Amino acid sequence: MTVFLHTLRDLLADLSVGRGNDALPERWAKLLAALVGDYPADASTLMVAHDDGLQPVAVLGLDDEVRGRRFGLTAHPRLAAIAAHPGVCRFPLDSPLPDPFDGLLDDSLSHVHDCMGVALRDGDRLLGMLTLDALTPGCLAVIDDDELLAAAGLLATCLRLAHQLSDTRSRLNQALDQCFTTQDTPRDSTPDWQSPAMRRLEESLALVAPTDMSVLLHGETGVGKERIARRVHALSTRGEGPLVRVNCAALPESLIESELFGHRRGAFSGAVRDHRGHFAMAHEGTLMLDEIGELPLAMQPKLLRVLQEGEIQPLGSETPQRVNVRLVAVTNRDLSQEVAAGRFREDLYHRLSVFPLQVPPLRERREDIPLLAGGFLEDNRIRLGLANLRIDLAAENALLAWSWPGNIRELEHTLGRAALRAFGEQSPTGQSARRDAVVRIADHHLELPATAAVDTTPSQPAPPAAPPASPIPLRDAVDAFQRRHIADALEAHDGNWAATARALQTDSGNLHRLGKRLGLKT
Repeated sequence: MTVFLHTLRDLLADLSVGRGNDALPERWAKLLAALVGDYPADASTLMVAHDDGLQPVAVLGLDDEVRGRRFGLTAHPRLAAIAAHPGVCRFPLDSPLPDPFDGLLDDSLSHVHDCMGVALRDGDRLLGMLTLDALTPGCLAVIDDDELLAAAGLLATCLRLAHQLSDTRSRLNQALDQCFTTQDTPRDSTPDWQSPAMRRLEESLALVAPTDMSVLLHGETGVGKERIARRVHALSTRGEGPLVRVNCAALPESLIESELFGHRRGAFSGAVRDHRGHFAMAHEGTLMLDEIGELPLAMQPKLLRVLQEGEIQPLGSETPQRVNVRLVAVTNRDLSQEVAAGRFREDLYHRLSVFPLQVPPLRERREDIPLLAGGFLEDNRIRLGLANLRIDLAAENALLAWSWPGNIRELEHTLGRAALRAFGEQSPTGQSARRDAVVRIADHHLELPATAAVDTTPSQPAPPAAPPASPIPLRDAVDAFQRRHIADALEAHDGNWAATARALQTDSGNLHRLGKRLGLKT
């Protein structure tokens, strides 16, 4: 408990001074590790409540992709039971309720045999949840409820302070609620990105979003530019105003001016009534011009004039109309090259790119793949009606090795197809999915090209084979060392596998699997 209190103090210090969110995921992870230090749990999570479910901010004994998942209370009855319980909620060993982490603790897709949790609250409001799971029946009985409740109260204080960390985050959540309930795109929150590239983008985003500067978002197809554009709007002072998206590539050239600026009845043949253009619709809000590189040259001077003067003149109208619009231009082209080729006006390019933001391709942010994959796996788990859907280590390595020319969109579709193939193998007759079904995606379900592995190191000739130094095969020698090393660590920690995993700085689930293979664990 002393280590937990010291770690809690450090986290509270970070929160009290408003330290950036980059350090908080590591703090939450250390706090969880300190809290469950000597508990005989195979897996534990610290989850934060959102409107659409619970999201882990720290996990132990589980793959990192779990942090990218959302766990809705309606879809997970055990979590709903914990949320409704006033104290520590323990489940009977023969509880029929499916556990949200069934199949995620080991390669055998084992079901959880011992489970407990405690809700973290601010009065009647659910802030988050602490869960502990074990594969061994009854092993969590030694945990003291009063001690766990005391720690849960301190955790709830941290979460309450985190919720109040900045007015900007509150505005973002409100704006996202409004934005995503009125758009076709499903609502999702921003994960704690692991890659330096995305963290740099988030820093730039936080800098420019509250201003009224025009933003040029550029990046490859499928990297999530539209999602970033929505966050620019949500983080701005216009977050309560309209967000209007226009795909320039989808507008017929003859109607572009009317669509953008509007027209009056009788302005042209077929104009039987007045029409508000997209600029007027976005008044006091944000206009997102997607595929701006597809805008015809003849239309570009008129757009430039509107940006310079803040006025539009609908077709057929004799008087201009003032508009207050923040512009976010989006493109997958290099507009500077388009300017050099004469396909885009240089003055418009400079007007649009007051603050350019480049969204990095997925191959430059591989650290984020597990988080993204976790969200897509949860979407497919719900779609297929499964108790759980996981991805094995070989498949995860294949995801990390592939170059992803189609970026996030390709990752989403790849996992969707793989989930369907894996489920098809388990239910070849097309039977309905069972609520207790746990499906594992293997690397062959992904059907990634054989050249998926990316190796940028120059090829070198293989060194000549050295004569064996010992008649013992290398695998046997490695196994013997690992068996002895793990056994010594287990003895030092009184046979506690969770504490041993932390001491060896390895994942608890991986240690359990290795222990079984080495004959240390039955």
